[in-house]
Amino acid sequence: MPGENLSRDEARERAALLSVDGYEVSLDLRSAVGGQEGDGPRTFRSVTTIRFRCNEPGATSFADLVAPAVTAVSLNGRDLDPGEVFDGSRILLEDLAADNELVVDARCAYSRTGEGMHRFVDPEDGEVYLYTQYEPADSRRVFAGFEQPDLKAPFRFEVRAPEGWTVWSNGAGEQHDGVWRFAETKPISTYITCVVAGPYHYVTDTYERELADGTRLEIPLGALCRKGLARHFDADDVFLITKQGLDFFHEHFDYPYPFGKYDQAFVPEYNLGAMENPGLVTFREEYIFRGKVTQASYEARANVILHEMAHMWFGDLVTMVWWDDLWLKESFADFMGTFANVGATRFQDAWITFANRRKAWAYRADQLPSTHPITADIRDLQDAKLNFDGITYAKGASVLKQLVAYVGQDAFLEGARRYFKRHAYGNTRLGDLLAVLGETSGRDMGAWARSWLQTAGVNSLTPQVLLDAEGRIDELAVVQEAAASAVSDHAAPPRGELRPHRVAVGLYRRSQVGALERYARAEVDVDGARTVVGELAGQDAPELVLVNDDDLTFCKIRFDETSLATLREHLGALTDPLARALCWSALWNLTRDALLPAREFVDLVLRFAGRESDIGVLQMLHAWAQSALVHYVAPKWRAAAGTALAQGALAELRQAEPGSEHQLAWARFFAAAASAPADLDLLRGLLDGAEEIAGLDVDQELRWAFLEPLAAHGAADEKVLAAELARDDTASGKRHQVRCLAARPSAAVKAQAWAQVVESDALSNALVEATIAGFERPSQRELLAPYAQKYFAAIERVWGERSIQIGMDVVRGLFPALQDSPDTLAATDAWLAEHEDAAPALRRLVLEARDDLARALRGQECDAAVGAA
Repeated sequence: MPGENLSRDEARERAALLSVDGYEVSLDLRSAVGGQEGDGPRTFRSVTTIRFRCNEPGATSFADLVAPAVTAVSLNGRDLDPGEVFDGSRILLEDLAADNELVVDARCAYSRTGEGMHRFVDPEDGEVYLYTQYEPADSRRVFAGFEQPDLKAPFRFEVRAPEGWTVWSNGAGEQHDGVWRFAETKPISTYITCVVAGPYHYVTDTYERELADGTRLEIPLGALCRKGLARHFDADDVFLITKQGLDFFHEHFDYPYPFGKYDQAFVPEYNLGAMENPGLVTFREEYIFRGKVTQASYEARANVILHEMAHMWFGDLVTMVWWDDLWLKESFADFMGTFANVGATRFQDAWITFANRRKAWAYRADQLPSTHPITADIRDLQDAKLNFDGITYAKGASVLKQLVAYVGQDAFLEGARRYFKRHAYGNTRLGDLLAVLGETSGRDMGAWARSWLQTAGVNSLTPQVLLDAEGRIDELAVVQEAAASAVSDHAAPPRGELRPHRVAVGLYRRSQVGALERYARAEVDVDGARTVVGELAGQDAPELVLVNDDDLTFCKIRFDETSLATLREHLGALTDPLARALCWSALWNLTRDALLPAREFVDLVLRFAGRESDIGVLQMLHAWAQSALVHYVAPKWRAAAGTALAQGALAELRQAEPGSEHQLAWARFFAAAASAPADLDLLRGLLDGAEEIAGLDVDQELRWAFLEPLAAHGAADEKVLAAELARDDTASGKRHQVRCLAARPSAAVKAQAWAQVVESDALSNALVEATIAGFERPSQRELLAPYAQKYFAAIERVWGERSIQIGMDVVRGLFPALQDSPDTLAATDAWLAEHEDAAPALRRLVLEARDDLARALRGQECDAAVGAA
């Protein structure tokens, strides 16, 4: 039988054959502590009982289980030989009855990759912590089941755990005689079941609300983290955002939260941002801040809390049939996270962050060769794993924001309410959502869906301005261009599509005091190659025309020559923070598209970033400037650009208000850019107290940020890093130390890091990630050159031997992007030509990396041309 992958066709066939009535899962996790028996993986006992029906008695099907060993299998009271029916990932089920009971007794393995039942040992105190993570298909690493989203069922869990532990699951739990038993869930998919167990620190609260029918809703709230993080855990703020979100969604969705309690677990070595397990949401513990962070970090955490909460309705209550319609939950949750942040919390400017940060992710993804329509073609589970991307999340959310502008907010939310009530505890496809939105809006949703959900690529919108003899606007038009096609590995989805866009066009000019302000605005439906904005005829000549003002649609904003010239001189004078963020984003897209030389973008950051009031936008500018330096600046100018960025960052650091979040952001950016001996001496002085910048608190997290460039430039050796770990002997400290150790400029260090990641599977997922981050240092291009050839020789073996998560980390993280030459591009093309039969998901990752490299080379060529001129 096939291996761990599951195809869409197999899932359809099984869903047509089977209906699941319920699961009972019993886990014995006492083996998580103490010594390990034998040489194999550490395992736990898992006993699963599944009651299900078969539409065709006598038919054959299979259950999913990935486990080192199966002790016993019985089907309808008949014992089956595990050696005959279990192949390592599937259990063969022959001669099914109309009503069936399957019992599977297995030894399942604890995970070190964040997939399945992850086991973490805290280096600070030796305590063991467990949690599960399944999406899209890793519950089969913990219990036997039918691993596909449309075979929903109620679940009952019981767990035996080490003495002194607490256990949580989706339902409320009680402990009797050493066994934790949990209330039966509503019908849910396998991938959102969850177990968290260990000596976690746990805080509780309660949410109460009177419903429209006069009844009172009470939801027990909980928040948990490792004991070692308890002193940093601001659970009160987590509960504040949670309650604000529950108020917001109850007011807008008119469907009471259906899953009883609401626990939120912040867990170690987590691969994702968070996961929407109903009643037990899991988050990466990095959302508990060990040091000072900017408000952008708190806003991001609030956004994730609200994103996952939206999933309780979009995704958990109503779930997609198959991963093709992953967007039905992720696009909505991404949109709702920001919508609720603005509507319910203190983060009133969250749409600025969305425009600047989330959409940047989407713009990049939609220009890759692997781009796909929002409703994607997901052939199997490997496809599904890779489609948790910027298109499914951020582009989908952008398109929903545009849909709200198209149909109106009231019609949109009424459609959501009908969707929940009509499909509660069921599974849906695209057509189910379009049906309710068509009902509530009266619009032709089919045409909208064809343009926005079933085509790929991002359109560009450019203003054309014609002035009359008096200097007023005679005609202003918006010109729309389709996305260009890229090198692809499959039948390319339609990309030459011109779409309907609801946009605002803003006209800006400088006031008497020099502020660049909007003086006219018009909304228009852009359709086709050229659309005239008649409402703006007769207006005074603008210094800046901003198409997609207020960020209503998903497009790349372009500028006419006058507007671009205005931004070059007066970008910092733009008073509206959203307009400013949109202009920065557009300028970055021009840089990535090799239409604006990277040195110009760096210069704009140096001249205007210091005037940026929005801290999230400022931190994004820092990241973009660093990316421009590493990838798009011509190699001959790279050193000079790096020096300019470091000097500019230091000047801003010294000028920033003492103790402000802007000061902290500039301190981190200075550390990232530092390379000159004087800069490194300053970092060292700030660490040992010999230097001081008024108001700058060099806390433990900032200490590691300063140590990393020192290590990378040979100014902090293994002894220094060991001393810092002794000072911060925690799980977080260990990750930082591992990254800094791998960053040292030594051939022996690089060889060791490579071997630890590529030749061994001893490191956990978090330490793999840290090692790769340290290994790839832009200042060490020559030192890393020998690994380009080794990369192409290793990746197919790594993909075959390691879990898909670790495979993704290695293939993405170790691609020789820093060897940015035509030779590397040719080597990539050669690998692709010689490995046409490699796993499609692996080829996709390599194609994406190739596209980034080709884009970098185009950017460098553009920048070099300006330098030569």
